[in-house]
Amino acid sequence: MAYTNALSAYRETRIKTASQGQLIIMLYDEAVKQLDHSLDLMGKDQGTKKNPRTIEAIGKGILKTQEIVTELMVSLDFDQGGEIAKNLFSLYTWFNQQLLEANISHDARKVLIVRNQINDLRGAWTEVAAKSSADVRGRAEVGVNIAG
Repeated sequence: MAYTNALSAYRETRIKTASQGQLIIMLYDEAVKQLDHSLDLMGKDQGTKKNPRTIEAIGKGILKTQEIVTELMVSLDFDQGGEIAKNLFSLYTWFNQQLLEANISHDARKVLIVRNQINDLRGAWTEVAAKSSADVRGRAEVGVNIAG
């Protein structure tokens, strides 16, 4: 019980202290994790008789990813993001459409395509967050020299 509380507190602190870029990366990480789990279950449930528990778990993973993608959509800033924000919005809309279709038809190929593209976006955001973090550290080091 204490372990669960400590882990929960750690996760909460990690989220509250994360930068905006780190939060986006966390969302991408969770989306990839959920889709990997769904793909794993789809691979195990290839028989002619589908296991209802597996079907439910696959659906939950895909639905969780759709919720994450929707959260990413509503967090877009079209004023500052301009064309990039518009393109991401279109891509996120397409992700949710593909995931909906994949969930209905149990199409692992569609899930895999979305998973790989989300992972690519995650990689790009990781680079952006690292550069942004380095810029912030660089500015802090330049700062004001009060020693004269």
